[in-house]
Amino acid sequence: GVERGLKALGVAADDVVTVSVPGSFEIPFGARALATSGRVDAVVCIGLVMRGETSHYDIVAGECASGVQQVQLTTGVPVAFGVLTTEDEAQALARSEGPGGHNVGEEAAAVAVEMARLAQAYRRPGG
Repeated sequence: GVERGLKALGVAADDVVTVSVPGSFEIPFGARALATSGRVDAVVCIGLVMRGETSHYDIVAGECASGVQQVQLTTGVPVAFGVLTTEDEAQALARSEGPGGHNVGEEAAAVAVEMARLAQAYRRPGG
């Protein structure tokens, strides 16, 4: 969905960097690595935290969201949050539909582009 969304908004495939991390808890670190690299205008974070039988879900989902927010506020690089937090696989699939359907990754791509444009429009010269 992210790739489809970026393409629809005119972002060239050569301008897209794809990075994987081992889990949702590590997403903020990956986002920070990209945001501080000077090589990207925005970061789109996608992932999934599915509820299980323990409180692990609450910890991971909350810290992931908090960490992503911290990255964008401390670096000034927009970071779109496309991490699903679901009860089960059916909910995840319902938010990851193909073209024309509901797709959180595609929505996050649109957010990233819009916020990157906002940041560029108001960036201080030389900064």
